[in-house]
Amino acid sequence: MLRHEFLRSLHRLAAPRTYLEIGVNDGRSLALSRVPSIAVDPAFRVTVPIRCDVQLVRATSDAFFARENPLRHLGGGGNPLRNLARGRPLLGGREPVLDLVFIDGMHRFEFALRDFMNIERHASWWSVIVFDDMLPRNIDEAARDRHTRAWTGDVYKMVPVLARHRPDLVVVPVDTAPTGLLVVIGADPANRVLPERYEALVEEWVVPDPQSVPDAILGRDEAADPEALLASAIWPDLVRARRRRQARRPGLESIRRSLAAIVP
Repeated sequence: MLRHEFLRSLHRLAAPRTYLEIGVNDGRSLALSRVPSIAVDPAFRVTVPIRCDVQLVRATSDAFFARENPLRHLGGGGNPLRNLARGRPLLGGREPVLDLVFIDGMHRFEFALRDFMNIERHASWWSVIVFDDMLPRNIDEAARDRHTRAWTGDVYKMVPVLARHRPDLVVVPVDTAPTGLLVVIGADPANRVLPERYEALVEEWVVPDPQSVPDAILGRDEAADPEALLASAIWPDLVRARRRRQARRPGLESIRRSLAAIVP
């Protein structure tokens, strides 16, 4: 299954109320959204029709998140009752929640890690956070300094880093073509583990090319079949949990049980 086929189905199944995209390029993934959206890219060149209420932000993701109230377009600020009437969800009365996020920004580990840390502050445990280009097919594609047509960079390192330092998250590599995705569920805005360890993680994981890509990544040994993942019960579970504002721990336990049969 191609990446955009998976994302199209995910937009339908996860029924997001808000969408954030880091890395817009020509807009093909943004074109899948039908809800209030923000798309961030310092050099986007949208060439396809966009059919959602979108704020296009020409900036780096770091600069975007450094703004005061960066998610204002999704419902933060203004008249709370009017925002709710327009379907724009609020957290704590005024702060919008990111229901679905697609991260396809700068393909270097430290940028992907910062993107996740910034996004988690504006998410809830039922948010669905998707990283692109997480399963390089060879070491050349995984180089930090690009020299191939298809390029993942070393963002694949998010897989072992999240597994080791954030075992509270549900982290699912997905075997999409051409270079895989990573689905993360369970965001906790109060968790400070990654920000507190950021400098140490960068020092440990940022190394010169060539990268030493684990065989399990290259072979996609632990990647879920995309069709099986889309057919699983986790999506209606997440939508119900969001509507009922279910507590994080029992909600994630239910998600893990649903995934047990399809995640290697």
